[in-house]
This record gives sequence, C-alpha cells and structure tokens, in this order.
Amino acid sequence: MSQPSMAAVALAIWFTPQVLLAQTPSIRLLAATAANSGQAAQTSARQPGSASQAIPSQASRAPSTRTPREEEEMRADILMARKLYAEAVPAYQKLIEQEPRNAVLLNKLGIAYHQQTMLDQAKRYYERAVRADKHYANALNNLGALEYDRRRYRQAVKQYKKALEISPEMATAYRNLGSAYLAQKKYDEAFAAYHRALELDPQVFEHRGSFGTVLQHIGVDDKGTFFFFLAKSYASMGNAERCAHYLRMARDEGYTGLAAVQTDPAFASVLKDPGVQEILQPASPSANQTPPAPPGL
Repeated sequence: MSQPSMAAVALAIWFTPQVLLAQTPSIRLLAATAANSGQAAQTSARQPGSASQAIPSQASRAPSTRTPREEEEMRADILMARKLYAEAVPAYQKLIEQEPRNAVLLNKLGIAYHQQTMLDQAKRYYERAVRADKHYANALNNLGALEYDRRRYRQAVKQYKKALEISPEMATAYRNLGSAYLAQKKYDEAFAAYHRALELDPQVFEHRGSFGTVLQHIGVDDKGTFFFFLAKSYASMGNAERCAHYLRMARDEGYTGLAAVQTDPAFASVLKDPGVQEILQPASPSANQTPPAPPGL
C-alpha cells in the first residue's frame, strides 16, 4: 500500500509536562497516556517486566532500581521523547525479540513507525498488540488514529468504538471519535462524543506533553467547525470562559454559523455571559470601511 502524501502538520506525544512536536500526514495527533482510561495500570500488570514510561529528571541522581530489561525500555522511550523515532525502532525490536507478545512494546513500536509515516508497518504492530492482548484499548485507539490518518473515517469510528467497548471511560477515544464523526459531517454524533469526552476529562482538549502510548487528534481539516463544536461542548458543561474562547477561534477561522448560538439549547446556560455576547456582536460597519479622504485631496 502506498504511503499517504505528507502535510505540514504536527504530532505531539503526551505523558509528562514537556512538549514534543513532530511531523505526521494529514492530521495532528497527541500521543497521550492511558491515564484517562486506567489502561496504563492494567496493561503494566498484564505485561511482565513492563517499565514505567515517565522520562527521568535530568536533576535526579538517585540510584536506579530498574532492572537491565527496564533500562533498555527506558532508553527506547527516551529516544522517542527526543523524536529519534528511527533509532527507537531497533531498540524496541530488540526487546520484542525477547517478549514477542508484550502488547505495550508492540504498541510503542507501532507509534515509532507511525511517527515516521510508515503506516503499513505501524498497522502491523498495532494489530500484533491487539492479538497479544485483546483487552488493550490503547492499540485499538491507535488503529483508529491510523485509519483517520488515511482519511478512512468509517474505519476509524469502528476502531474507536472497539476501544470504548473495552474502556468506556477513555476520554481520548471519545475525543478522537468526535473528530472522526466531524470529518464525516455527522455533527450530532460529533457533539455527543466531544461532550462525553469533556464529562470524563474536563482537560481532554487542553493536554500537552511528551511520550505516551495513546494517539489523540489535536487538529482537523475544518478548524472553524471544530472550534464551534468545542465551544458548544463547553457551553453544554456550563463553562462560559472556554466557550467564548473557542467561539472566538471559530470566528477567526471564518466560521459563518455563529448566529446559531442564539437559538441552540446547548448554549442557553452561557448565552448571557459578557464574553460570549462580545463574540456574537456584529462588527461595526465603520470598522470595515476606509475613512474618507480629507477635503481637497
């Protein structure tokens, strides 16, 4: 299968407070931890020898209590956090030779390939991770992200729903599901998914950071519509400040449907907020007119 065309979009990987950006095709992704879903703890319990994924502090000088096996995985994780994805691949492959059914390692190798837009290879390892552990929702979510990357939105929805069947409180998967619905212009379904993501994790649209094991979209093609539905989702939660923020972003992207805010029940609780009203005020005609020339010119 041929690789998709490259686009100048960013991929960030979230686990610790550091921010890391890289290139990936057609969408922006955030690789988040499974903290929202509880998958990280469950998977570590199922995978013998699985190491902590947190990147060690440079200031820390405490003696390491990790085993040599765990040190190897940590070194591979650090390569990922430094965006040295090609170098991380053989490091994970060496570990997988010793543990061919370690779903966490297989998933991480899939992400390393995904970051290099080597989507066929990424898909192979995500699928191996699922076969190794049929309850590993992270890998199913990442398969959804890969299908989204290929603009196969129906297939992406299918994979996200599978992940949510396993981990119904996985806010990241709901966020991704909303973006896949939005790409299909299924606006009611997109709003419902975004709303549920916010219910599960009020910060789900704000996360930034470094290395983890769950890919999460942080951008879409139709930014104006995306920002409007984020505003609607925050409005439905009664968060007027974030609603106004995203309405402003939707307006700045040229979104033309802001008048719907006045009648949409989802906005009822924030409609009188001064920040929201400021966004809804029509621009002054004089602001868009060229001032008349002085007499005699």
